[in-house]
Amino acid sequence: MTYTLLAAPALQDAAQVPVHEVSLGVTLLFAALLVGMILCLAFEEKIHAQKSLIVGLFAMVALLAGAVLLPLPYGPYLIGGQEVSMPVYIPAIDWGVIAIILGASLFVDVTSRSGLFTWIAIWLTKASRGDPRKLLWYYGLMTVAFSAVLNNVTAMIIVGSLSAVSLGKLGRSDKLLGFLLVEGLLTNVGGLLTLISSVPNIIVGTAAGISFMAFFLKAAPFVFVVTIVTLLMGARIFEIRGLATPEEIEEAARLVEGFDERDGIESQGFFWFGAVMLVLFIVAIATTSVTPYIGDLGMGFVALAFAAVMLIRFKHEVDQFYRNIDWDLLAFFAALFVVISVMEHAQVLALIGRAVEALIALGPRAGTAAVLLSSAAFSSVTDNIPLAAMLAKIIAGIPMPGGGVLPPGDPLWWAVIFGANLGGNLTPIGSASTLVAVTIMRKHNVPLSFVAFVRKAFPFAALHLALAVGYVLIGT
Repeated sequence: MTYTLLAAPALQDAAQVPVHEVSLGVTLLFAALLVGMILCLAFEEKIHAQKSLIVGLFAMVALLAGAVLLPLPYGPYLIGGQEVSMPVYIPAIDWGVIAIILGASLFVDVTSRSGLFTWIAIWLTKASRGDPRKLLWYYGLMTVAFSAVLNNVTAMIIVGSLSAVSLGKLGRSDKLLGFLLVEGLLTNVGGLLTLISSVPNIIVGTAAGISFMAFFLKAAPFVFVVTIVTLLMGARIFEIRGLATPEEIEEAARLVEGFDERDGIESQGFFWFGAVMLVLFIVAIATTSVTPYIGDLGMGFVALAFAAVMLIRFKHEVDQFYRNIDWDLLAFFAALFVVISVMEHAQVLALIGRAVEALIALGPRAGTAAVLLSSAAFSSVTDNIPLAAMLAKIIAGIPMPGGGVLPPGDPLWWAVIFGANLGGNLTPIGSASTLVAVTIMRKHNVPLSFVAFVRKAFPFAALHLALAVGYVLIGT
């Protein structure tokens, strides 16, 4: 789903990245700018600034510096054989990615108003009959499923909040730390399941040309195994055991009967409509690449179309959903694509690419493992989205003997995908969902320091990465 804009031959060389000489000093200057942006993102909480503002300011500086020091491709641009004039920063943005995120966010937001996701969560709570070990397994599996369909943060908020309420009512609040930590880790595992589960998946998957079904079939076995292993480890490490005596079983069953899964359902008709549309949405996204005409329009069109259909239910108040859109995230992406484009013209990506090539030169297996582990290490301390965007560009530019880019099934693509997602489990700032888990802990008086989180999460994260390396290397 690449959106290619080529410079018109009359004014620019008809290539995506015009070949030009850039001095090492200029490249290093722009590299320093990139490092500054990454550091600001890493300390976002400390400087009290939103992502969009941070990256937006760096995008403005990069464009101004690029206008002075670089031969940026100002156009006009050749689109479908027609010359189109537009600002240089417009074609730098991958609008397909923006459309997927916008459409999917709107669709999920409206669908959640049907009460469907809350109904699923409470139904599973009642099905467990209050048994802590069953509850951990049900909530863990639900976390993975919600992370694959929703986004990691939404999944963590729903499951984490319900965990706190359920364990409180069952008198098991002492197990809340274990539940929330395991659920936080599983959001990043579930984020690997589909092409639209996380932003790095979307960025790298679209750059590699990986279809929805190909992505799912590759990731599903790994996600299944890691989910089971994580839940077994979590139950053992945090001593989450099943109910032992008949009295405990009877009391727990009585307490969970107080939950009513229908509380969040305002309209039975809209509830079932939301359930049907969710199934159709997943099917439509999964088959986009093979559906006539729709395949040409891409997954972004599918996501926006389903969002529009769901909004019909609230046609007189759609503005409330527009207000709920994470505009900061969308602006962040747009600005990030601009920064990455300027870095490409400044040969910064080529410089980083040489470092990546040095890792790859270690050999098919060692190189792939090094890329995965270094991606995970980087993702654990700062935002994994810039990492995914840069590496997607770099890997796409690796020359192949017969021309073209690396095939979609090449292990290098998957090394970046697995590393960028699983690296978020190493630290509480590695992903937004683990940060939400820690926030819920503090809200319920279960504080967990940065060091304590790393100490408790490291055995899980280390095993996840070891399994990921082994799994990805199967393809080499």
